[in-house]
Amino acid sequence: MPFWKKIFGDAGEHEEVDYYREGQELLSVGKYHEALTSFRLALRETPHDPAVLQQIAIAYTRIGMTDEAAKTYRMVLQKDAAAIGAHYGLAFLLLQDGREEDAIPHLEAFLASPPAGPEAQRHVDHARRTLAELRGEAIEGGAP
Repeated sequence: MPFWKKIFGDAGEHEEVDYYREGQELLSVGKYHEALTSFRLALRETPHDPAVLQQIAIAYTRIGMTDEAAKTYRMVLQKDAAAIGAHYGLAFLLLQDGREEDAIPHLEAFLASPPAGPEAQRHVDHARRTLAELRGEAIEGGAP
């Protein structure tokens, strides 16, 4: 991790650090606090970047700072109302707080333009099932 090497060693190196990529790598191995630091450094390089802010919100969620995560997702949506990742994340934070009616429009926005790909499909399916349950609709292959 380049940032951490700069702090703890290899100070003679003058390589450009991709803090965003570093944050993603740290997030993927469960080093959420370290990832948050890297994402904050990435945000200094590209202030108000919706992609960086979404990653910060994910890190906040994973360390249990859900109020901060929700606030950060809302910041993303103020900058880009079509940011489907922010709609998805905020929807499930709202559901966690028992705010089902507030979550529905975010699930609908996410599903209006769902991401593609095998990893994304699991999130799309989860959002569809959740929205159907909130609406009291029958779920394919099961009861409401």
